Amino acid sequence: MELAALVTWVITAGFGFFMLGTWISNGGARDTGSSHFPPPVVFGHFLLAAGGLILWIVYVFVDKTLLAWIAFADLIVVAGLGDVLVLRWMKDRRGSASTAAGSAAGKRSSGGTTTTQAVRLAEQRIPTPAVVLHGLFAVATVVLVLLSALEIGE
Repeated sequence: MELAALVTWVITAGFGFFMLGTWISNGGARDTGSSHFPPPVVFGHFLLAAGGLILWIVYVFVDKTLLAWIAFADLIVVAGLGDVLVLRWMKDRRGSASTAAGSAAGKRSSGGTTTTQAVRLAEQRIPTPAVVLHGLFAVATVVLVLLSALEIGE
C-alpha cells in the first residue's frame, strides 16, 4: 500500500508541477491582474505537497506509523488548498464561457462590434485534462495514505 501511495503521489506531483509551470510561465505569479489565484495559496499548496512527499519517502524506508499520520494530516491541508484553487479555476472558467457567449451574441446583434474583451487568466491556460488527472490521482493518494496509516492491506 505504501508503494502504491508513493506512485500515485509522484504522478500527482508530476501533473501539479506541470500546472505550476504553466501558471508561472503565463504570468500567474506576477501581481499584474493576470491571475485570480493568490500566489501564497498556490505556493503553499506546492510546498506542503512536496514536503509531504519527502516525508512519505522517509516513511516508506523507516516504517514509523507516526510519519504516515503526519503525511496524511499534511495531505488534508494540501487538499483544502487544492480545493480552493480548483473552485476558483472552475468559477473563472464558467465566467469566461458566459462572457464569450455574451460577446458572440453581442457581435451578432451589433454588427460585429463588442466592448467586452475576454481576459485569459494564467490559470485558464492549464489544460482541463491536467487538472482532472491531478485531482483524481490526488484523491487516490489521500485514500492510499490513509489506508497505509491505518495499516490496512499490509
